[in-house]
Amino acid sequence: MHCALYDADRCRSCQWLDRPYPQQLAQKESLLHQLLSEQAVSEWLPPVASAQQGFRNKAKMVVSGSVERPVLGIVHPDGAPVDLCDCPLYPDSFAQVFARLKPFIARAGLTPYNVARKRGELKFILLTESSRSGELMLRFVLRSKEKLAQLRKALPVLQDQLPQLRVISANIQPVHMAILEGEEEIPLTENQALAEQLNDVPLWIRPQSFFQTNPRVAASLYATARAWVGELDIHSMWDLFCGVGGFGLHCATPEMTLTGIEINAEAIACAKRSAAKMGLEKVSFAALDSTAFATSKGSTPDLVLVNPPRRGIGAALCDYLSQMAPPYILYSSCNAQTMASDIARLSDYAVVKVQLFDMFPHTAHSEVLTLLRHL
Repeated sequence: MHCALYDADRCRSCQWLDRPYPQQLAQKESLLHQLLSEQAVSEWLPPVASAQQGFRNKAKMVVSGSVERPVLGIVHPDGAPVDLCDCPLYPDSFAQVFARLKPFIARAGLTPYNVARKRGELKFILLTESSRSGELMLRFVLRSKEKLAQLRKALPVLQDQLPQLRVISANIQPVHMAILEGEEEIPLTENQALAEQLNDVPLWIRPQSFFQTNPRVAASLYATARAWVGELDIHSMWDLFCGVGGFGLHCATPEMTLTGIEINAEAIACAKRSAAKMGLEKVSFAALDSTAFATSKGSTPDLVLVNPPRRGIGAALCDYLSQMAPPYILYSSCNAQTMASDIARLSDYAVVKVQLFDMFPHTAHSEVLTLLRHL
């Protein structure tokens, strides 16, 4: 993949862009083998590759420059704004949206936030596309509610220009820190859920719910989890850190009892909607802390699926899972280092299968799926 901004040293988000893609995959596999070198892995499956460009369904754009000439992208370490509207990681459909957003920002009077001066209103533009329909979710991250009325008044013209905008909201982030979003979300359209579908599973994305940024590789990841679970004799399952329910909903059958746990209430609302759409009556989802939920339950499911944030599941949950001793643990990780540390703590489990999914090309990051069986 060629990127003029990388060549000009204006954006280095793709740290490995100077390496041929097959070499990137080989290096990620090699690192994963090193991290799990003390484990007797029964089966290493080949890595799942990604498209090298146009694979992202989401753009997180810092808004800088002036209200008349806003810049959407990042701020270079030297302080200069860098326009990323032509970033080759984004689908071609984003270009039209960015082109409409720039004059809209001026028309709505949304002055870009200046970090050094602590002045201005518009901090970020967050754009998400449904791979199923091409419909969009647009979020404006603002410093305060001061410009909300102006934003609402200007929106109809933008909606006429971009009819694919299905979900629009404003997030209020008043803190002078590099924090992407705040706690308060203000809906600007009646619809606040973007419809998505991966494989045959209907999913919804709400403004503050997490969703994978590489839908094609995510679909492969979920399908693989379903296939692995389908080979086992599973009647009950926990899906911890479940997000919008992608893993659990792929693995569930009408006969299986599934409990999904996620701290984010917006994500849980999406998961419940999907389960209802699929007619799964033995599925329940709750907005709780995954570790607190697991350690407070007396029952033991046949399988516990964990998909934690980068910090991993940690010592407390590892210790409890060891005591609870479910027959199987399916671990999906976006940080192979913390996953390897967690697996080392789960000393009563054997590593059955490992597979790498290249969710993040041109970086050192990847997603890894690992099946563990109790000894």
